[in-house]
Amino acid sequence: MIVQELAHDLQAGSEDEGLPLPTVDMSGDDLFKLGMMYSAGSGGCPMDRVSAHMIFNLAALKGSVEARVYRREMSMEMDREEISEAQKAARRYIDQGVVNLVA
Repeated sequence: MIVQELAHDLQAGSEDEGLPLPTVDMSGDDLFKLGMMYSAGSGGCPMDRVSAHMIFNLAALKGSVEARVYRREMSMEMDREEISEAQKAARRYIDQGVVNLVA
């Protein structure tokens, strides 16, 4: 299961599931750290390249240079469909207002 499938649960206030998800108040650095957790399968996160790429994308959009580097590296390990899925998921997070971009 990729984290974007859980976005509606976050909005419904079900934080009891224990799966860390991107939130409105997260900085680029916070999102980068969360992406690292998904890329390594640590901190209560499953190892999930699509979710990690999506979160690195969000972190990069909020100014994290490190996230850009890791997103690029992760892309080399993924096929086109996975990258497309990660990009669509990032767009859904942005469109739903779960993650606000820097101005």
